[in-house]
Amino acid sequence: MSIKNIRLEVMQFLEKNVDSFVDQYLIPVEKIWQPTDFLPNSQSDTFFDEVKELREIAKELPYDFWVTLVGDTITEEALPTYESWLMDVDGIDNVERNGWSKWIRQWTGEENRHGDLLNKYLYLSGRVNMREVEITTQHLINDGFDIGTGRDPYKNFVYTSFQELATYVSHNRVAQMAKKYGDNKLSKMCKMIAGDEMRHHHAYSEFVNRIFQVDPSEMMLAFQYMMKAKIVMPAHFLRESGEKISTAFEQFSDSAQRIGVYTAADYVDIMQKLIDKWEIDKISGLTDEAEKARDYLMKLPGRMAKISERLVIPKESHIFKWVEPALVR
Repeated sequence: MSIKNIRLEVMQFLEKNVDSFVDQYLIPVEKIWQPTDFLPNSQSDTFFDEVKELREIAKELPYDFWVTLVGDTITEEALPTYESWLMDVDGIDNVERNGWSKWIRQWTGEENRHGDLLNKYLYLSGRVNMREVEITTQHLINDGFDIGTGRDPYKNFVYTSFQELATYVSHNRVAQMAKKYGDNKLSKMCKMIAGDEMRHHHAYSEFVNRIFQVDPSEMMLAFQYMMKAKIVMPAHFLRESGEKISTAFEQFSDSAQRIGVYTAADYVDIMQKLIDKWEIDKISGLTDEAEKARDYLMKLPGRMAKISERLVIPKESHIFKWVEPALVR
């Protein structure tokens, strides 16, 4: 039997539990928070006073913070790309509306709220050029992405396990910084988003855990493949208006690293957390090739940590069209 067919069998085997995954890791629409719960109420007589207060507090946030928040927002707003990619993964069938496609649709519904909330906050803050943000978002959706997983569900679930934890780290750190600068409402928004991301991380990492139980060698090889290739972020094709895909994502990443929102050390830490979570050192019944993959994975965080320590981040901020320095302190 081909590797692809074995993966399809494993996906069909796990699909029997999708409803329990939905119940455990997702929240019903009527019970989960919505963006308007945290924003000025446009139907209230106090709306303009609330917006004025939001704008005054927003003036205290520094340049790299705004760049990072905008980049996070754009990443969340490119959700159509992520949903269409995952719907094309082997074993996920949206035509027959199987259990896996139900998961992806409901996961998408939860994730969609994040961009809605952050986008409205940015618009009301008056600190950013929303047209430039919107152009970048449209470019990112138009350009799509290639995360190096193909249609392989094993590789895709490694990617989503890693990426959901990375977005948790980023949103949680932004929440901490917003609180430090006195923007308690933005802090709460980002904290709520971070909570969703952690919940989704637990789900995708559980999918990988279940696969390790039934197809350990192939799952190990898929994990090694993704770590060797390195996890590229969803917005790695980021670009501004009038520009080609080039260095914009690196410049955004520099801003995030400069203020400590998401760093090379965090990347290594997430890698180690996944190795620990899946108890890579304890998995038995591996082929010789998978044993070598395990050895590679166990040593990788230490090697990557040494490399991350040597990284030099530019001290000067790149000036993005999204955020005009005159509008922020």
